[in-house]
Formats: sequence, C-alpha cells, structure tokens
Amino acid sequence: MKKHGILNKRLMEAIMDMGHTDIMVIGDAGVPVQRPEQRVDLALTEDVPTIAEVLDLIMDEMIFEKVVVADEQKKYNPVHFKKVEELVKKRYETMEVESMPHEEFFSEYLPKAKYIVRTGNLMPWGNVVLIAGIDAKKWFEKEGAITPAYYAQRAGYDN
Repeated sequence: MKKHGILNKRLMEAIMDMGHTDIMVIGDAGVPVQRPEQRVDLALTEDVPTIAEVLDLIMDEMIFEKVVVADEQKKYNPVHFKKVEELVKKRYETMEVESMPHEEFFSEYLPKAKYIVRTGNLMPWGNVVLIAGIDAKKWFEKEGAITPAYYAQRAGYDN
C-alpha cells in the first residue's frame, strides 16, 4: 500500500501520465468534461473535496511550470485566489499565477486538457490549470548542458 500522499489510483495514474507542457485542470463540481478519458472524478458531495485541497496534493506529486486561473477569480473570489497563490509560492516562491478572462480560459484550456480533475467544490471561478514541467535543475546540470535564459528561473527550483 502507498505510504502517504494521493491514494486515488486514477488521479495518480493521471499525474504519472503527464508529460512536459501537458495540461491538467483542477475544476469545480460543474466543470464540463467533453471526453471521458479526460475525467478524473473526485467529487463526493457539496464542497468535498475542495479545489484547494486537491490542488495542494497534486502540487506535491507533480512538477509544474505554469499555473493559470480566470481573471474573475482574482476579482470575484479573492480569498480562493490568495490560497492558490500561497500553494504555488509554497513550492516555487518566484512563480506567479497567470490569469486570463474566464471565457478565454475555458476555450483555451478545457479542449486541450489531458486530464480534468472534478472536485465537489461549488466555487465561483475556482478552476485552476497546471501546465506540467520538467525538473529543469536536473536536466541542465548535465556536463556540457547550457541553461537557456528562459529556463534559468526554473533551473533554480528544487523539485
């Protein structure tokens, strides 16, 4: 039996299946899922589990290089947005949470998502996108490898 962390088999398989630049959406109870193979359904009941709880666990298991939310989350759900920022900073203190208008957020990321994790959260504009990364520090520490400027910050992260 797995000792700690995520115990849900489907979620762990999804995390292990993520490759560099793959997209995972951690969504609320109403997040639309178009393709059955995208769905990782964790919803139990109203607000169980929450997006923040699931996001925290996934961030402990997955290397990510970008986090995106809807602009409306910052404006209309600032407590949740602050929690997302705190979870990101806990892992990568210099990474910023990016945002875009909700309509663009949905049209850009939902169709491209490799996995959509549905929580039980009834949360306005709570959805969060994680873009999978690589452990740049390990990739570029190899003899003869030169870290390009656009990877320099990520190469400083401890994964």
